[in-house]
Amino acid sequence: MPQRALLLIVLCLLALPSTSAAQQERPRFMLVVHGGAGTILRENMTAERERQYRHTLTTAIRAGYDVLNGGGRSLDAVVAVISRLENSPLFNAGKGAVFTNAGTNELDASIMDGRTGNAGAVAGVIHIKNPIVLARLVMEESPHVMLAREGAEAFAVEHGMDTVPAEYFYTERRHRQLERAQADEEHGTVGVVALDQFGDLAAGTSTGGMTNKRWGRIGDSPIISAGTWANNDNCAVSGTGHGEFFIRNAVARDICARVQYLGESVEEAADFVINEKLVAQHADGGVIVLDRNGNFAATFNTPGMYRGWVGPDGTIVVRIYEEGATDR
Repeated sequence: MPQRALLLIVLCLLALPSTSAAQQERPRFMLVVHGGAGTILRENMTAERERQYRHTLTTAIRAGYDVLNGGGRSLDAVVAVISRLENSPLFNAGKGAVFTNAGTNELDASIMDGRTGNAGAVAGVIHIKNPIVLARLVMEESPHVMLAREGAEAFAVEHGMDTVPAEYFYTERRHRQLERAQADEEHGTVGVVALDQFGDLAAGTSTGGMTNKRWGRIGDSPIISAGTWANNDNCAVSGTGHGEFFIRNAVARDICARVQYLGESVEEAADFVINEKLVAQHADGGVIVLDRNGNFAATFNTPGMYRGWVGPDGTIVVRIYEEGATDR
C-alpha cells in the first residue's frame, strides 16, 4: 500500500471519536426505585410489616428488571414498577392513597421520557386505578403535559381506560391517619428512574398526596421539574417529601442542572440539594437519581426511605432504614 494512502487511513482512524472509560463501563441498564421517605424507624416496624414492604418492593423491581433485561424501554420499566406499587396498600399511591380533609382520595402522577423530553402528568384524579398509566397516555396521546380532575378522567375514558369506584382506595390504615389529622409519617410517594439498553433515561412518580390536605392541594409529584425529571443529556430524578419545597426549589431539575452545568456527580448534586439546600429550609424528603452512565444515588434527609435497585446481574437490593445519607 502506498505510504500516502496508509497515512490517510491512520489519520482517519485517529479522527474517530474515542470511547471513554465511563462509556465502556456503563451497565446495559439500571433501575432505581423509591417508595417514600419519612420517619421510618426500625423500632417502629414489625417483622411482618417489614417483610411485606421488602417483598412488594422486590416484586415491583423484578417486573422492571424483566422489561429492561428483555430489551424493553425505560418508559415501559417505569410504568411496570409504579403500577405494581400503586396496586399495593402499603404505599401512598393508588390503592394505598391517603385521605384528604373531605375523606376522599386524590391521586397525582407524572412521567418523563429522557430521549425526547416529552412528559405527561395527571392531578387530582379519583377513579383511576393506575395514575401512572394515565400520565403516560397524556404524554403520548395528547398535545398537553398535565390534565387534572374531571378532565383527566374524561380523557382516560375516551382512550379506553377502565375506572374504579372511589371506594376502591379505602384502606383502614389510611383512614385512621385522617382521623388522627396527622401528616402521613412516611411521605409515601413512589417513584422510579430507569436506564435502558438503548441508553435512554426515564422517570416517573405517583402519589396519593398529603393526609388531611384541603382546597385541592397538589404537590410536586405531578409537576415536571419539581418531582420528576429526565433528560438523556444529564440525569433522571424522582422525588418524595415535602412537596411545597420541592416545587419552590424545582428540586428534580435543580439536581440535573448541577450535573449538566457544574459537572457534579449525581451523588454530589443530590447531596447538595437534599442535605444542604432543603435542610436549610427545614424541609425533608429524598430523591433517586440516575445518570446516562448508570451511576445512581438514593439520597434523603429523613430517618429512612423505602428504596431499591437492580442492574444487569439481576441482584435486587432493597433498603428501608438510614444506612448513610446516600446509597450509590
